[in-house]
Amino acid sequence: MAALPFSSPPVVIPPKTHHTCTVIWLHGLGDTGAGWQFLTEELGPQLPTVKWILPTAPLRPVAYNVNGVIPGWFDVASGNDHASAKIDQDGMLASVQLVNDLIQTERNQGMENIILGGFSQGCAITLLTARTTKIKLTGIIGAGGWLPKGDKILSLTSETNKQTPILLCHGDEDEVVKYQYSQATGRFLQKMGYQVDFKTYQGLGHTSSEEQMQDIGVFIQRQLAILTSKL
Repeated sequence: MAALPFSSPPVVIPPKTHHTCTVIWLHGLGDTGAGWQFLTEELGPQLPTVKWILPTAPLRPVAYNVNGVIPGWFDVASGNDHASAKIDQDGMLASVQLVNDLIQTERNQGMENIILGGFSQGCAITLLTARTTKIKLTGIIGAGGWLPKGDKILSLTSETNKQTPILLCHGDEDEVVKYQYSQATGRFLQKMGYQVDFKTYQGLGHTSSEEQMQDIGVFIQRQLAILTSKL
């Protein structure tokens, strides 16, 4: 399946000082890159060397939206269709290729320190990319999402990011992507040998929170400190 193009140019927030790392953040279904600009506003002051890239997913008909066309990284039939054998693997892998291309563009410009993160559908594509790419990432962040599985997906597994730190964040009252899906994802990744830090947010639904933003900021700062220690 040929990848659909991004539906609009990514929001790009340049670093305020010397560029040491790029964070690419993927939004959820029906949202846009601009919809997550608050993340950069919240964390930017404490991460002045970070460049932020917030792409907007391709426009596509989505069954969950009665086939209405909205930004989406892949098609989904219902809010909790994540365990279905009929998941849109082709759409997922096409979006993974888009993200890989975005990562490679950064690398071609001389930046190899890249943290990939996302929310909901964006989390799914983040984790799929981390599991399949042959490009070494600096860190991986998944919020309010899960790791999809399927025969095509499993056949493309790469070992490149086995040692890359992963932060998973999920609210225990999420009714869109059930908490147990994220728990299962964390257990699966740990069983496969990945380095996972799982954070639970009491009373949080399918959204972000101040505590979650703080944890994401601390995670990014930790990866930057590791990079600095290697210089």
